Amino acid sequence: MSQTVTRALRILTELGEGERSLDQLAEVLGVHKTTVLRLLQSLEAERFVHRDQAYRYHLGAGLFALAGLALEQRGIRRIAAPHLAELNAATGQTVHLAAYEGGEVVYIDKYDSRHPVRMYSRIGLRAVLHSAAVAKVLLADLPLAERRRVVAGIDFTPHTPRTLTDPEALLAELEKVAAQGWAQDHAEHEAFINCVAAPVRDAGGRVVAAVSISVPDVVLPYEQVLELLPRLLATAGAVSADCGRPPREG
Repeated sequence: MSQTVTRALRILTELGEGERSLDQLAEVLGVHKTTVLRLLQSLEAERFVHRDQAYRYHLGAGLFALAGLALEQRGIRRIAAPHLAELNAATGQTVHLAAYEGGEVVYIDKYDSRHPVRMYSRIGLRAVLHSAAVAKVLLADLPLAERRRVVAGIDFTPHTPRTLTDPEALLAELEKVAAQGWAQDHAEHEAFINCVAAPVRDAGGRVVAAVSISVPDVVLPYEQVLELLPRLLATAGAVSADCGRPPREG
């Protein structure tokens, strides 16, 4: 990738964290302000950034259109939408839809809980590969060689005392997930959040997405989150059926 493109992308990523001044962006990129200003002027011309009256830069409206188009191109999101909305309404809990893209697991849809306690997650955010339930579901469907390759590249940062911090432990967990057909995050990423996830399969049986329910333990204890699993599996099955997957017998 060219240096100019890399720097432009770093600017957009930095602005995704909040407004920045020219001096701040130059410091982040480690280049002279004139170099950053030229990049900002090009991005501003395409409406990817905008400058306010205080001469601070923000993400621009042009990115909104691109983000909308990116989501529209994910057919699974459109197919799953009515089922996820129904699951969210029935449980009152946060519902996510995630997909595996280029070695990463990304949230592509979210329905917020009706409770005051909300999860810090958003569409487009990457899921933590060694702790998120949706990530476990998606990694468990990979061919074994690719699964091992992905796991070998994970930085096993411990987020809570329950976080898996060993590649072999995660590989064993993924085998279990593949066998049982669902995954959990039992306070592995955030100490006060429990989550269960289930796979969405296409007509050929390939896992194309993962649906999850995430619940703070002040709303429901872990044992009651597991009681939501049958409803979650039914939702994932309904989305899979709409993707052309024949229903399971029994």
